[in-house]
Amino acid sequence: MVLPPLPRPYQDTAAYWEAAKEHRFIIQQCKDCSEFQFYPRGVCSHCLSSNLDWREASGKGEIYSCSVNYRAPHPGFADNTPFVLAIVALEEGPRMMTNIVECDPESVKIGMAVTVVFDDVTDEVTLPKFKPV
Repeated sequence: MVLPPLPRPYQDTAAYWEAAKEHRFIIQQCKDCSEFQFYPRGVCSHCLSSNLDWREASGKGEIYSCSVNYRAPHPGFADNTPFVLAIVALEEGPRMMTNIVECDPESVKIGMAVTVVFDDVTDEVTLPKFKPV
């Protein structure tokens, strides 16, 4: 079995990936301006403060944009076509790119309510994905 490209945790993302392995969904919140952000990084995308904290997120959101992919962009995706690549607007505000799973790809629509699920790809990497509510 060929694996798709997988994330490589580093200083700014390690907590996120460790929580995902525990099937917990966390995102960063700025302690200075209180804004949430995703993707994880070392400074706030709103006020540039480095005073960030990790918060449990609801794991709820709605589809902001989506595309059904019929061709695998890498051999590691070949067994999963067609698949849905989507941008999900999280309940907390940020948007994140992800996959929509556990449904017919053709049924996925903009505005659809979704909730996080976890895909244990390997013993070391778990990917947060979303499914329809």
